[in-house]
Amino acid sequence: MSPIHRADGEISAIGRSTEILKTFRDSSGVLSAAALVRRTGMAKTTVYRMVDDLVRVGLLERQGTNYRLGLLLFEIGESVPRQRNLREAARRHLSALREATGHNVGLAVLDGFDVVYLDVFRGDDGPRLPQQIGGRWPAHASCSGKAVLAFTDSSDFAMPTLLEAHTENTITDPELFHRELDRVRKRGVAFDRQEAFHRIVGAAAPIFGPDEDVLGAISISGMAGRINLTRIDAAVRTTAIAISRDLSSAQSVVRPVLQRR
Repeated sequence: MSPIHRADGEISAIGRSTEILKTFRDSSGVLSAAALVRRTGMAKTTVYRMVDDLVRVGLLERQGTNYRLGLLLFEIGESVPRQRNLREAARRHLSALREATGHNVGLAVLDGFDVVYLDVFRGDDGPRLPQQIGGRWPAHASCSGKAVLAFTDSSDFAMPTLLEAHTENTITDPELFHRELDRVRKRGVAFDRQEAFHRIVGAAAPIFGPDEDVLGAISISGMAGRINLTRIDAAVRTTAIAISRDLSSAQSVVRPVLQRR
C-alpha cells in the first residue's frame, strides 16, 4: 500500500501534504496554487487548504501570490545524520577534486532507482547541467547511479521493467544493464558515455562506510573531448577511497540507501 494512503485506502492528510511538497522537485522552485492543483491532480479546495496549513507550520513560504519551500525543510534535511555525515566527510575532498580537475564534481546517494544529489561543485569550465543539490536523476542513466547499484544488493532496489532512454547511448535493455553493472564491480568505477546528455561524459566511484556497505558515489563530469575518462578514472577512485577511509576512521553511523518512497 502506498504510504500516502491510510489503511482504508483513503489518501491521508500527510499523504496529500507530501504530494504537494514533491511537486517542487521538478520546478524552478516557485509555484502558483493553480500549478499545484494541476500537478497534484487534487481538488482546488483541498490544495488551497493544505497549502495554508503548510505555510502556517513553515514547510512552505509565500512569495507574492506563489509558493516556495520553507526553510524548515532545509533545517530538517540538514539534521539527518546519514546525509550530514556523508556530506561533511566528502566536502573537502569534493572541493579539492574540483580544483584539481576544473570539472563538475558531485556526491549522490541512491533512492529507489534514482540518485539524489547531496552536493554539487561546478567547475569553472564545466557544462551547466540541471543536476543540483536535492535533485534526482534516473540511476541507470547516471555514472553515480551505476556505481552505487553495482555494489547494492539487488533486493534493495527495484529495477523498472522499462528503462527510459535519455540519449541513443542510454542502456535500456535490463540484461545489458546487468552486464554493465558486472563490469563496474570488476573495475571499481562507472562511466557515463553520453548516456544522460549529449556531449557530456563522466566517471563515478562508490563510497563505502565502516561496515563496507555502499553509501553513495562521487562523480566527475565534463564535455566530451575536453575530459579524459582514463585520467579521471584514477582521480575519482582515489577520492572515493579517501572519503571511505575518513568515514571508517570516524565510525560514522550511516545507512547506504535512502528510505524507499
